[in-house]
Amino acid sequence: MDYSLIVGGEAGQGMDTFASLFEKAIKRCGYNVYAYSDYMSRIRGGHNFFNIRFSTENILAIKDNIDILFALNEETVQIHKDKVKDTGIIIADEAVAKEDNSIIHLKLSEIAKKLNNKRVANTVGLGAILNYFGVPMDIAAKIIKEEFKEEIADVNLKALEEGYKLLDTKYNLQIREDDKILINGNEAVGLGAIAAGCKFYCGYPMTPSTGVLTYIAKHANEYNIVVDQVEDEVAALNMALGASYAGVRAMTGSSGGGFALMVEALSLAGIIEVPVVVINVQRPGPATGFPTRTEQADLRFMIHAGHGEFPRMVMALRDTEDAFYQTVRAFNIAEKYNIPVLLLSDQHLADGVTSKKPFDLKNIKIERHIKRHIEGEYKTYEFTETGVSPRIIPGKIEGATVLVDSDEHDEYGHITESAEIRIKMVDKRLKKFELLKDEVKEPWHVGDEEPENLVVCWGSTYGAVKEAVENLSDEGVSIAALVFGDIWPFPTRKLLSLSKKAKKIIDIEQNATGQLDSLMRQEALIQSDYKILKYDGRPFTADEVYRRIKEVI
Repeated sequence: MDYSLIVGGEAGQGMDTFASLFEKAIKRCGYNVYAYSDYMSRIRGGHNFFNIRFSTENILAIKDNIDILFALNEETVQIHKDKVKDTGIIIADEAVAKEDNSIIHLKLSEIAKKLNNKRVANTVGLGAILNYFGVPMDIAAKIIKEEFKEEIADVNLKALEEGYKLLDTKYNLQIREDDKILINGNEAVGLGAIAAGCKFYCGYPMTPSTGVLTYIAKHANEYNIVVDQVEDEVAALNMALGASYAGVRAMTGSSGGGFALMVEALSLAGIIEVPVVVINVQRPGPATGFPTRTEQADLRFMIHAGHGEFPRMVMALRDTEDAFYQTVRAFNIAEKYNIPVLLLSDQHLADGVTSKKPFDLKNIKIERHIKRHIEGEYKTYEFTETGVSPRIIPGKIEGATVLVDSDEHDEYGHITESAEIRIKMVDKRLKKFELLKDEVKEPWHVGDEEPENLVVCWGSTYGAVKEAVENLSDEGVSIAALVFGDIWPFPTRKLLSLSKKAKKIIDIEQNATGQLDSLMRQEALIQSDYKILKYDGRPFTADEVYRRIKEVI
């Protein structure tokens, strides 16, 4: 069983509420949900829509064709009507595209008017569509009672009941066990930060990263976290470094343009060797670009951002579950090596809602690498075999002074211009990069063990690529995919092994230059034979990846 629905209209027409209620109702019936929001950079007007897919199978991508189009205006009909399957339907209010006989017109506004609240027209539509799929009304009614205050809930319950009378049931969904949560990528990152013991988060709101800031702020009092909305991204990373220097786990985040403003402070993190976690939720650039769209064009930027040479780790997040666990891991690695760890997400993952098994909070390990006692004189930048100096919290150990300096410094943290010490300090910091190579995890492997066709991708393209590869494999195609999460240092073992046997290597990315492909050439001397690149600001669908791979092979 696999169905898709699009609800579309102008910003301000209540699509978010409809989508949220529909997703929760379907999830509580025990089905897997994936929902992607496509929205313009404006508060009112424009064309926005939600694509909601649900299935008995695990899903992480949208499909090209849909079963229901719920159009809140005529523009939505014109843009999406060709996506409706032959067996599908278009639903709209009586006032929308009156002359179009292919539309099932319902008295949504008229019913809402009788209920003295024009805003509940979408709830009338929700009832009709839920009944079309055979979702019991008591499930939807319970959600409405949970989501709205009593007075608002009452009128929405009446609207829901009226909606259930408008359409006959076509699909009788069997109620299954509901054992999952609904969560988007930004929420998963925020929850991962909380689970990792983050006690300071700051940021300047920048779409599509703002959800991380607002999620942690929402739970700040509950978990004793200081959250600060700062004046700009220059301040954001500097403040996070100050909090980390004081001994708490700290994080900041932005999108590409905001991360660009953090670059000087990133180099500061490198030389003062203070751990910090930074997330870049990518959107298309350069400059303002497409503020509310998705892209994977900041990979090289994240690897090389900052002046001078210093170690960092870069992790790309592949789905909401991966986002949670990788965020926890990022804090542990940052603190283990006293380095910045950079997370790469994007609008597709940030706003994409998925149903997942609850994350395993009991087995989360918070690995703090702070000395409570020292012997002898303390040196902030003590030379060690690993390059990692012992870290203490300022003011916690009597007689020990923690000095940090953005100038080159000696072991104590005093400024120096000694050529000899400069060489030793650069070597000391870079030693940690060699240790990081042992920390990196190989990419996820989907498909055949010895494929003739090898797909390589990274980050949030995972869902569409996974589904396409599995469908092609079911058709007898010898194919597999490597989905990179850890990006820098770059893991090469699986890539080198599978590429020796593969006849074709296909690179799939959401950028115009194939940045993963160039990284493979640099680090493993391996080049893809074909590139499937997309940079229109919209995510890959599973069907699109399937078609384009098939064209290549």
